[in-house]
Amino acid sequence: MIFYAFNGIANAAGSAEMTAGNMSKAGKSAGDALREGQAKFSRFFNDIQDIPFVEIVLIVVGTWAAIVFIQRAVPFVAERGPSQLRMYLLGAVPITRLILLVSATIAIVPLVFDVSVQNFFVVAGATSVAIGFAFKDYASSLIAGVVAVFERPYRPGDWVEIEGDYGEIVTVGMRALRIRTPSDDIVTIPNDNFWTSNIKNSNDGAQTLMCVADFYVRPDHDAVQVRQGLRMVAMTSCYLEFDKPVAVMLEEEPWGTHYKIKAYPFDMRDQFRFISDLTVRGKQAILHAGAMPVSGLPVPVGSDLPRTDVSGL
Repeated sequence: MIFYAFNGIANAAGSAEMTAGNMSKAGKSAGDALREGQAKFSRFFNDIQDIPFVEIVLIVVGTWAAIVFIQRAVPFVAERGPSQLRMYLLGAVPITRLILLVSATIAIVPLVFDVSVQNFFVVAGATSVAIGFAFKDYASSLIAGVVAVFERPYRPGDWVEIEGDYGEIVTVGMRALRIRTPSDDIVTIPNDNFWTSNIKNSNDGAQTLMCVADFYVRPDHDAVQVRQGLRMVAMTSCYLEFDKPVAVMLEEEPWGTHYKIKAYPFDMRDQFRFISDLTVRGKQAILHAGAMPVSGLPVPVGSDLPRTDVSGL
């Protein structure tokens, strides 16, 4: 019995020694793995004493100053220079800003990171995963901003309508664009609308855009005389671009005749003055032709008449 007891104690002591040895090996393995991971991570970066922080700061400050100067100086020159160059100058702003940002990034990365093919793919993969999970919407806007610079669905100076907001594009940033509405409001629209929303561009980089003035006339009139009068109104406007066509369209409605003057102003910034000028003088031309404008809203007829539920009376 005593022999068996001593034998059990010896076996227990041996097991405890083996367990302690395994734990020691596991601890060493974990420590080695941690040190190996730290070593791999440190290989992505240059030595701290070799990183030229002053040069990096100068690159960042210089790039920022150049972007601010371009965003202020180019629109200033475009507004005061020849109208033919305005759209080209404004359209060059986002392209120049993108070139400056990419150049600054290319200059800074080798100063901080140990650039190699292996490190590049590792960092690119990790960055893509991090951005995909943490900044999905922001990254989508950034990518859309870069795509918009090259595909050019809109550019500074264009008059666009996006999700019901109509106005002139003031700036096209990397994340969002800003438009100024006719009521002088500034609307900021994320670039990721480029993926999902319809974008109406009235001029698409051109110097002018089509304006439409509407007139509603009673049916008992001489349409030929009214149409000639409205065309003369457009041709004699001081805002008219004579190189573009002028059209007077008409369509019969149940309540009368709907006239439209379609013409182009010399400068698209005068589009609302142009429409107002056509409207004021067009009304005078209609009265001079012996026609009368429709007053009030069209009266619903037939099945369009409102119905009253009398079942509960």
